[in-house]
Amino acid sequence: MAEPVIELRGIDKDFPSQPPVRALDDVSLRVDRGEHVAIVGPSGSGKSTLLNVLGLLDRPSAGTYRLDGVETTKLTDGARTRLRGGRIGFVFQSFHLLSHRSVVENVMLAEVYGRHPRRGRRERALAALERVGLAHRTGFPPDRLSGGERQRAAIARALMGGPSLLLCDEPTGNLDSRNTEAVLDLFDELRAQGLTIVVITHEQEVSERAGRRVRITDGVLAEA
Repeated sequence: MAEPVIELRGIDKDFPSQPPVRALDDVSLRVDRGEHVAIVGPSGSGKSTLLNVLGLLDRPSAGTYRLDGVETTKLTDGARTRLRGGRIGFVFQSFHLLSHRSVVENVMLAEVYGRHPRRGRRERALAALERVGLAHRTGFPPDRLSGGERQRAAIARALMGGPSLLLCDEPTGNLDSRNTEAVLDLFDELRAQGLTIVVITHEQEVSERAGRRVRITDGVLAEA
């Protein structure tokens, strides 16, 4: 059987307080390559904590997390940063595009802090923009784009470097219904190309488009 992209086993996450707060409680999750999974749950359920663990932004208190077959919980901070940069693309509710840079320059910035060669960077950014259907907007500033186009530009930036996992936090939260549909169509296309997508959302329309739903409640994860 092929190695899963995500394999969580017995993950706990405790935050120090009196008494301690358990944000994740014995969480196990397997996500195979090419899956599109939605994680749903109410405010305060542990979604953000789970996102931070999946994105290698925080360490669990207990359990194991294998990303693309690599056990991550014992890695040094530097090794975690390199693994995150090479294997995970992030998409957020706010697009985080620089207004004084063109669309293609915003996408190119994804490689500035990594170990990618400068040679060919613009060409890789243009290819990523073509992949998300924005080849006709490469020279535009972000404020000339619709909300859906800005999110597609942010997705193109996340695709730079060829990640195994696209990790999305409320990616349609700032979009109207038409642009939401366009972004969800793009997710379908990317999944069909073999990309693994995990979306954290409270929107029913978004979760229903995923191939699989899991629900988190009080730090406990279960199939929805």
